[in-house]
Amino acid sequence: MPLSADRKKQFRALGHNLKPIVTLGDNGLSDGVRAELNRALDDHELIKVKIAVAERDDRKVLLDELAAMPGVELVQQVGKMALLYRANPKPNPKLSNLLR
Repeated sequence: MPLSADRKKQFRALGHNLKPIVTLGDNGLSDGVRAELNRALDDHELIKVKIAVAERDDRKVLLDELAAMPGVELVQQVGKMALLYRANPKPNPKLSNLLR
């Protein structure tokens, strides 16, 4: 289910102070990076990802791949930073960026 505008606004406010957890480079979404993204989304629900690719079109392709991951919502993309959200049915209150 897509996020509502109000929910996205709340997530953008929370994501403003987050540091990027994962950095994507020219190699794109390898299996290791995909595993780390899944782990981070399971733990934190809301994460910031840095896309360290120079070309805008290449960044767009990577963003589309990120958004195509199961259950992932692209909350915001500004320059080389993307804010991603995936709900966790049983979040850990000590790790979740939404419950802290």
